[in-house]
Amino acid sequence: MSMERGMRLVIICCLFSLWQGLTIETLAAMPQEILLGQSSAFSGGAQDIGNEMRVGLQAAFARVNEAGGIAGRPIRLISRDDGYEPDRAVRNSEIFIEEDRVFALIGQVGTPTSQAVLPLASRLGIPFFAPLTGAAFLRTPFNPYVITIRASYAQEMAKIVNYLINEKKLSRIACFYQNDSYGFDGLKGLEQALGNHGMKLVAQASYERNTVAVMGAVLDIEKVQPEAVVMVGAYTACAEFIKLSKAKMHSQALFASISFVGTESLRDSLGEYGQGVIVSQVVPNPYDNTLPLVGEYKESMSLFQHGASTNFNSFEGYIAGRLFAAICQNISGEFNQKSFIETMERVGSFDLGGLILRFAKTDHQGLDDVFLTEIYPKIREIKMAGQ
Repeated sequence: MSMERGMRLVIICCLFSLWQGLTIETLAAMPQEILLGQSSAFSGGAQDIGNEMRVGLQAAFARVNEAGGIAGRPIRLISRDDGYEPDRAVRNSEIFIEEDRVFALIGQVGTPTSQAVLPLASRLGIPFFAPLTGAAFLRTPFNPYVITIRASYAQEMAKIVNYLINEKKLSRIACFYQNDSYGFDGLKGLEQALGNHGMKLVAQASYERNTVAVMGAVLDIEKVQPEAVVMVGAYTACAEFIKLSKAKMHSQALFASISFVGTESLRDSLGEYGQGVIVSQVVPNPYDNTLPLVGEYKESMSLFQHGASTNFNSFEGYIAGRLFAAICQNISGEFNQKSFIETMERVGSFDLGGLILRFAKTDHQGLDDVFLTEIYPKIREIKMAGQ
């Protein structure tokens, strides 16, 4: 680490020591906002995911602010584009902390970017809240500053593999993955899930992040004629992989992906090639109006995010925003990062309109459910988790 960067971190730590000593009564009397920083992909191959996460967060905070905010203080989200690149995510986060003095980092999209930013947040005791990734390093070893909403990629892979083997009766399964920490995490989860059934992958092939250079992977995987291909990538690359496989190689394989792909973006990118593609989900169905939170989410999107579509990613953002506010509203006494985490652990269970997220002192993952959806020709539910 350079001397200049080391001095910057010392200054940041001093600022946060002062900031954390304020009480909620003092904060309520002050005009400033509760600032949150979001570094995410608003350009590049994962931009739809980042933009959808952001509008969901904004809709949730707008609803909270209209109702009076947190002890009279509004929540404000500051978002900066990292293009799904780790170095840019770190630079954005340093600005959030040093210049904006954010209370927490929220809604980071992606495994490689989260992995790059987490050491900074942990070192300074800043909550790393609701990243849109199911990577294992956010869960093991346990990090008290990490608070996640979603099930892990390993849990998603277990759900997909059980479906392919037990219900579809398939055995020849291959993997197409992104050549970085996201892809490796998903690949490992898939291999573990197959191993639980006494099986191994018949083929695996990768592509580079923020590209759609997938033809080599298509050719490598099609050599073994798999019955199913499980994908760990962004929607742009996965869509290209499926289209080339079906159009040029005439593949008859079943294609499945974990949630990070962005279901609606994948569907729109695939068009007619999307029929029958399976995608696992880690939040409830945003098209299911029987859940009260879904109705609230749709109303908030209509009121505060005109023109933005409802989908799984923006619903995840909305859940994250509502959860953040719910934790803040339960804080008593000092209002700081430490009391925020302690309050979440103490309250334990948060009911956000029929959706209950549960936390404990050594368990900061709010949801565990995984269910499957199918593109045919629009998203429809296959099976809810546990049924």
